[in-house]
Amino acid sequence: MTDLHLTGVAKAYGPGATVLDGLDLTVPAGSLAAVLGPSGCGKTTLLRIVAGFLRADAGSVTLGGRTLSAPGVHLPPERRRIAIVPQEGALFPHLSVARNVAFGLTGLDRHGRGRRVDEMLKLVGLGGYGDRMPHELSGGQQQRVALARALAPEPQLVLLDEPFNALDSALRAGVRDDVRAALRATGATAVLVTHDQQEALSTADLVAVVRDGRVAQCAAPQELYHRPADPWVAAFVGDAVLVTGAADNGTATTPLGRIALAGPPGGLREGRVLLRPEQLQLTDPASADVRGTVTDVRFYGHDAMVTVAVDGVDGPIGVRVPGPVPVRAGGQTGIRVTGEATLHPATG
Repeated sequence: MTDLHLTGVAKAYGPGATVLDGLDLTVPAGSLAAVLGPSGCGKTTLLRIVAGFLRADAGSVTLGGRTLSAPGVHLPPERRRIAIVPQEGALFPHLSVARNVAFGLTGLDRHGRGRRVDEMLKLVGLGGYGDRMPHELSGGQQQRVALARALAPEPQLVLLDEPFNALDSALRAGVRDDVRAALRATGATAVLVTHDQQEALSTADLVAVVRDGRVAQCAAPQELYHRPADPWVAAFVGDAVLVTGAADNGTATTPLGRIALAGPPGGLREGRVLLRPEQLQLTDPASADVRGTVTDVRFYGHDAMVTVAVDGVDGPIGVRVPGPVPVRAGGQTGIRVTGEATLHPATG
């Protein structure tokens, strides 16, 4: 088993400069976990501590039952069986693709290294590219070579440090899919550090949202999106619609009407009701119970975001509309809510 456990990990770079503050995180064996958070939240520091490049001030890191870091214990990076895929591949420019992939295969003879290199290049979709030099490859191909090099020694853990950051948008989705498929094919446990919410949700098995040096929530992508721990997490991982509401017996009374709530019914509570923009629908204002004024329309091709001002709601709310947009700025529209919402304390 190659499960990763971080318990109470702390790191500060001086007085008043705490980066990690008792962070806990568990990544099951064979899973790809994305660590997501705003700049400065401690994502890169976490990665460096797991890799062994940085000593934690407190807490422990274990991998597959082995203690990598703990009070009085610091296993050096070369003994951790951890591979890293950096942001820009970092291939050796003077070595061929095959020799780059073979670089860490010190325990095999020449025939074994050649066979392993061929296996890895085929796995990442670059079979037959072994004789090429790095400068002859596209950015996406270089990242796939970097992944092949990382997987070749059969590490217990693969760390991916924003590996798609330098790629243009046309390449990113395809390379992400290739990386995910390769990791699953080898059964490797992996941690992806990213600031891209869409990347985290679409790529990972688990997403850990880091805030102020701690994991605010760690969950499967769908659970994180539909059942966020608090409004901050909700807004960070996607567009959120927050309205005041009073809940009673599984529903909430809000400026958008009565809304069903997820979870078991509870007593009367007041707080903020969370919805996603795709849960709202535009309707004919003449027959609608809830009406508003369209303030803006932003068209993205596959869908559009329509913002609507509604009485009783602080600021305009977003409505995600698939296909043609039936309204214009300044016009009136009705709004209907679909699905269930979650209720959070007013101070959450």
